[in-house]
Amino acid sequence: MFKKEQITELLNKFEGASREFYGAECWSARDLRLILGYSSWQSFQRVIDRAKESCRAIGEDIQNHFADVVRDVELGNAAERSVQDIALTRYACYLIAQNGDASKSSEIAFAQTYFAVQTRKQEIIEKHLLDVENCCSGEVVGF
Repeated sequence: MFKKEQITELLNKFEGASREFYGAECWSARDLRLILGYSSWQSFQRVIDRAKESCRAIGEDIQNHFADVVRDVELGNAAERSVQDIALTRYACYLIAQNGDASKSSEIAFAQTYFAVQTRKQEIIEKHLLDVENCCSGEVVGF
């Protein structure tokens, strides 16, 4: 069971790591790697590959959820270096959490819950907006 302080800390990490990418809320795979407790990019890349396979298996276009990007990161001496990264949608993050390493159980368990709940909230909001749009356009919905 999570303590309130743990929940607050992890929630702030997930919320703080989201960014806007071409008008969509996304997370950097490199940032998510650290939040989920992965020490190496290579081990996290294997999880991403499994998540992409899950995405592909249900017929989703992988590029809609896992966008390859290049970003600049600061080095210790105030210099910058370009690195490969992946802009992840909320759904991609959820798939990564579902395919995550069970040995990182607290971070993975929290991520699974966080992204499942947040994804469901977004679905409800989008459905409500669509219902309002249909209602206001004179179309009768649900009768």
